[in-house]
Amino acid sequence: MSYTFERLSDDIKIAVTEAHTFGTDAVLLADFAHIKRKDKALDMGTGCGIIPLLWLRDQDQSPVHCLDIQENAIDQVKASITYNGLEARLLPHQCDLRAIREHFSSGSFTLVTMNPPYKPVNTGIASLGESARIARHEVCCTVEDAVLAASYLLNFGGRFCMCHRPERLVDVLAVMRQYQLEPKRLRFVADQAGEAPFLFLVEGRKGGKPFLRVEATLLLKDADSKFSDEMLQIYGSYADGYEDKIR
Repeated sequence: MSYTFERLSDDIKIAVTEAHTFGTDAVLLADFAHIKRKDKALDMGTGCGIIPLLWLRDQDQSPVHCLDIQENAIDQVKASITYNGLEARLLPHQCDLRAIREHFSSGSFTLVTMNPPYKPVNTGIASLGESARIARHEVCCTVEDAVLAASYLLNFGGRFCMCHRPERLVDVLAVMRQYQLEPKRLRFVADQAGEAPFLFLVEGRKGGKPFLRVEATLLLKDADSKFSDEMLQIYGSYADGYEDKIR
């Protein structure tokens, strides 16, 4: 496989292909998770590994784990690991999160994230290749599958962060509470002021008490249709030298 290496910071570059890259949703989720340097973190359905690689821009971040069911995704993450010399800091796992008990012990992590497939099966473009279908459609992972796996993986007080489309908000919050991941933080994302949100970010805490804080809506663009100051802050060092691209 031939990869292009895209700069995330002066120290970290990510292997991407035309068919397998990353989007804004994952960048927002990586920031929303507020990883702590001592967290034992796992990103599920990692794809090209964008979320853990963004975390590892912090040279003092403790080692992180990622998993994906697809061999080509894990191979791509391994290419980034080799290119950046991250063998001791990023640990990839090829596994099915529906069989998570076969791969990890209960309560192994303090933070779990997932940017899940958004589309139900039998919707959207029918001609997608198999990798794209798995990434975009709930072929191998439903919301319940993801939440159940996260609940098993997290220790008491551990955090699960995910993003999804607003029309699935009730489904996500209900299943999180069902599996003892109490929703604690919720943030909507809109393109510009006055527009309906197209995404939400949510954090659930294992064994947490009921209390949900709804944060201010994150706006991607300002009144001039350029990326907002907060978005540029979220992109961080990825924005350096790429201002025209991300705007």
